[in-house]
Amino acid sequence: MHLRKISTLVVLLLSVHLSFGQYNALVIPDTISGTTFNLSLRDTFKQFLPGNQTITAGVNGNFWGPTLIFRKGDTVHMNIHSFLNDSTTVHWHGMHLPAVMDGGPHQIIPPGTVWQPYWIVKNQAATFWYHPHLHTMSEEQMTKGMGGFIIVRDAEEAALALPRTYGVDDIPLALSSRTFDASNAFVFTTRHYGDTGMVNGTLHPQVTLPKQYVRLRILNAEMERGYNLGFSDNRTFYIIGNDGGLLNAPVSATRVKLLVGERAEILVDLGSDAVGSSVELMAYNAGQEFGFGGGEPSTTGIFGSLLNNRNFNVLHIVVGAATSGAVTSVPSTLVNNTYLTAADATVSRTLVVTDGNPGGAPFQFDHALFNFNTMNKTVALGTTEKWTVINNNVFGHSFHIHDVEFKIVSRSSHPVGAYESGWKDTYYLQINDTVSFVAKFDDYADEIHPFMYHCHFAPHEDGGMMQQFIVVDKTAVDKTEKPSGDYSIYPNPSKSRINFSFTDPGMKVYYVTIINSVGRTMIMLPRPQLENGIDISNYAPGVYFVQLTDEKTKTTVTKQFIKE
Repeated sequence: MHLRKISTLVVLLLSVHLSFGQYNALVIPDTISGTTFNLSLRDTFKQFLPGNQTITAGVNGNFWGPTLIFRKGDTVHMNIHSFLNDSTTVHWHGMHLPAVMDGGPHQIIPPGTVWQPYWIVKNQAATFWYHPHLHTMSEEQMTKGMGGFIIVRDAEEAALALPRTYGVDDIPLALSSRTFDASNAFVFTTRHYGDTGMVNGTLHPQVTLPKQYVRLRILNAEMERGYNLGFSDNRTFYIIGNDGGLLNAPVSATRVKLLVGERAEILVDLGSDAVGSSVELMAYNAGQEFGFGGGEPSTTGIFGSLLNNRNFNVLHIVVGAATSGAVTSVPSTLVNNTYLTAADATVSRTLVVTDGNPGGAPFQFDHALFNFNTMNKTVALGTTEKWTVINNNVFGHSFHIHDVEFKIVSRSSHPVGAYESGWKDTYYLQINDTVSFVAKFDDYADEIHPFMYHCHFAPHEDGGMMQQFIVVDKTAVDKTEKPSGDYSIYPNPSKSRINFSFTDPGMKVYYVTIINSVGRTMIMLPRPQLENGIDISNYAPGVYFVQLTDEKTKTTVTKQFIKE
């Protein structure tokens, strides 16, 4: 049977199934809290539809991953163990952290390797997420299910009367969709939009929420589709936060648009609803402007979908009993953000979306495709910059920049919306739109590992609509003689742990990689803390090699050790 007919049949069967009131219970991801986070990446499978199981990739599970709960000011240590068949990366989307810990295309994790980044949590309370960012493989790996939420908490948010009981009145919702073939495998290389919606990896989801104000942390985790969200009865809800955290005051709305990678935190009042009644969270995607991802009229072909250019249910919400201590009102004010203005910027830059013509050329910035060896921008540490992105092209985009949260200061297509008036790291760039934002590039400088800026539509990103910048400290002038970067390993041989002795006691280490005798990478340690050495107790006996890079000179010296 033809693939399109099979996909249509599956959706029709599910629609009939739903007409009798049958839904699947929304999966609420598990949480991990504290300062040490152990994440295992695996190729696996999940039963989505009757018949064959679907090949997936998961983080500590078979689709999507646990929600990581950070506290502002903590130093968090990540132990990422990849059991995947392919290389990958893990990017901490929205987090302000050193480039070498960022998880972009340069921080590749080979199969069988442990990667151990760490950083101080400097972001304010907000909803972030983590996902793979391997160049040309992002769409495939995200389609298979790799990713998860990050929730940052802080004292300012904790002092507010907001719902925050995770999984009860504070609900994470990762919105996406998938198309399945005749064997229930995901289709992504020939179809960029899914035919069937899902939330947190749940097809046709339903959740029971208490009769009170509830908080929905909504992430657009799609490959390319945008969402124009609202409720089936057009009730008013309140946007309290977006990408970078809480707004200064709630914004009342009946619709909110989220493009790929964007987040919004909303409060919705179920206090007037009868217990047992229901309401739908809807995507009002019919009739969107040309260039809105998923607004294409076609149901077939690479940009076709049975959900295209139509309104559809996202989540079936059933009203349950109120909880004790229920939140029954919306705070009139939230936090006191002091935003950057265009006048604060001392450097201005302009990017133009180019190419992507009907002849098939990929979308680019300034006619330049992504190149690992090209540093497109150099930013001075501590500067405040104004970036203007111009899109007079044939489609819309979702613009994302790593490292910083920014303030949108102008749009040519319409006034900056109140809901996007806060700190952002991703925004919708419409056709014939020019958007300017201001950001301060502070804290982190690194001349080796860059940060990215790119379209977050996975097919555009994988196709090369991505560039990179380095942040350099131009005020630091070191005239002292630089160390040789030499070191020794002891004890050698060793049974359980190796330590390091440096020729220059003041030497700092930028990176350590341990490789076995057949070239397999065992562990990657960015800016490692080596006071207690490195645990090798689980390594098989044999010969290993340490590649150690010096912080100042960025030279790498390789030494051998023996595991007994």
